[in-house]
Amino acid sequence: MRLLFFQEAALPRFARERLAARRFGGTLVVAMRYLHTMLRVRDLDAALDFFVAKLGLRERRREQNEAGRFTLVFLATGADGDAGEIELTYNWDQAEPYPTGRFFGHLAYEVDDLYATCEQLRAAGVAILRPPRDGHMAFIKSPDGHSVELLQRGQALPRQEPWVSMPNQGSW
Repeated sequence: MRLLFFQEAALPRFARERLAARRFGGTLVVAMRYLHTMLRVRDLDAALDFFVAKLGLRERRREQNEAGRFTLVFLATGADGDAGEIELTYNWDQAEPYPTGRFFGHLAYEVDDLYATCEQLRAAGVAILRPPRDGHMAFIKSPDGHSVELLQRGQALPRQEPWVSMPNQGSW
């Protein structure tokens, strides 16, 4: 659970009164829970191949809206205690690729064995754009250009080939 801090004076009186029991110093503390990150995708099948078949996420639910002409697919790691999701939004009539905006940085996932994960992704045809030379971090991209950071759980792995000698590719 995440905590969000507000300055008490910035809230309307009714909110200050209602949340009075949650005061810490002069600051109101409101509990929050991360829900999801929405990513627009142009090709839902390619996105699901990447996120589910290659990256190992699990589809939790799917919603189709005929009137709005879009499909929402919610994906998660399936790990105990990890309620965060990715919402893939597929607009049926979108023909052109979405521009990559600077407002989006990257998704990040912690993995048990960074080298094995990168090798499995590489074997599945995913380019390792920032190889895990340091045994700690790597970057890949989805078919729609969303950057995905992979981080080694715990301490960095000992440096090893072929990763140490592998150059960066493109941008991430």
